[in-house]
Amino acid sequence: MNDQLKVKLIKEDAKLPQYANPGDAGLDLFSVEEKIIKPGEFELISTGISLELPPGTEAQVRPRSGLALKHGITLLNSPGTIDEGYRGEVKVMLINHGKKEFKVEKHMRIAQMVVAPVTRMNVIEVEEISDSVRGEGGFGSTGW
Repeated sequence: MNDQLKVKLIKEDAKLPQYANPGDAGLDLFSVEEKIIKPGEFELISTGISLELPPGTEAQVRPRSGLALKHGITLLNSPGTIDEGYRGEVKVMLINHGKKEFKVEKHMRIAQMVVAPVTRMNVIEVEEISDSVRGEGGFGSTGW
């Protein structure tokens, strides 16, 4: 896999995604705008960047644990997937599960992005699928 992530700054004051610490899996994504998110509501937040992902990869946009713990702020669709061929602006759908208004500030770390390999599958229709130990056990079938 190519280890270069090409990032274009498409808005003034946009920041490149960056790792906070050596060994981190996720790159921090930063807001380029200020918005208030009321309790129970969500907002689409601009990062001011577009990406060119390496061939055979995707980017997963995930919540930041600190925002979730301290403020109840998370992602509405988590993880959000950025496909290899997408060239538009990266935006983050934040939702406020907290009890107070939350102010997104310019240059605030709002999410993290993990670039991961993608396996493409050949989809085939079959008459039967094999049995497994789990079988059809679904939601809660292994206990809570």
